[in-house]
Amino acid sequence: MRLLFGFFIVLSLFSSCASRKDVVYFQQDSTDYNLAYQAKPFKIQSGDILTVSITADDIRATEPFNQVNIYQSGTIQNTNPFIPTYTVDENGFIDFPKIGKVLVGGKTRPEAIELLKSEVGKFILNPGVNITIRNFRITVLGEVLKPGTFVIENDRVSILEALGLAGDLTINGVRKNVLVVREENNVKKEYRVDLTNRESLNSPVYFLKQNDIVYVEPNGAKIQSSKYTQNTSIFVSIAGLIITIIAVIVK
Repeated sequence: MRLLFGFFIVLSLFSSCASRKDVVYFQQDSTDYNLAYQAKPFKIQSGDILTVSITADDIRATEPFNQVNIYQSGTIQNTNPFIPTYTVDENGFIDFPKIGKVLVGGKTRPEAIELLKSEVGKFILNPGVNITIRNFRITVLGEVLKPGTFVIENDRVSILEALGLAGDLTINGVRKNVLVVREENNVKKEYRVDLTNRESLNSPVYFLKQNDIVYVEPNGAKIQSSKYTQNTSIFVSIAGLIITIIAVIVK
């Protein structure tokens, strides 16, 4: 009886093991594969928080635009917490010193830089402009090693890079059905990505956008194991008692 009980335990453990097809990313087949999807460039949108720094040969000429001196000991202090930020309003404008309202919403970062160069160039000879998006962030939840919200230093991050920031999927994460939640035109949309299939490289959400949420669901083994909480020891004790009684009766 005990041998039979042990056999069923071993059988259940083997039946819950994941196969290679469930775990390996971008599995190969016999055909060549070409990338067909091209990522659309990130565009500035309402609610974005921007830092803008202006440089020029004449340092003093930049002070009205920077509002603080970004030069200390002859170097640019990109991490200076006092560099002002500009929030893009609901109509896509920022209010920039000396220039006033500037429409940056709907523009890519290079386009916004060129626009500000043109406007600042009316006051400064050959200005340099740098724009940083301070609130580009994505959230990774579920079966990953380090779930959380991550602020991205640039405006381009792939779903693989996002999962890398979260420490990658655990062995219990379902790689064939990763969910990406994205807001488009004030509507939440859901996309599913099969990371075991190379076709996922052509997914419209392979490159993430600001405020995207990535969710990795648990596999069946993880869900089953979650049922065995603090009551598990009670069930095991009862099962052991029943087996002992049966063994005594059989003898």
